[in-house]
Amino acid sequence: MQRLILSVKESYNELINKVTWPTWPNLQSSTILVLVASVIIALLVFLIDTLSRQIVDIIYGI
Repeated sequence: MQRLILSVKESYNELINKVTWPTWPNLQSSTILVLVASVIIALLVFLIDTLSRQIVDIIYGI
């Protein structure tokens, strides 16, 4: 039980004193970057899916 308590205390100490948390503007810019990248990737997947469906339709004559 002592090891568990020690582990929790050390984890808390590391989170409070050793972890470098991002600033609010840095966090916002990173979030926007992730959102933009996600939208671009989603559009690329949609485009590839649409083109491949059209190619398969042409091949099978549907």
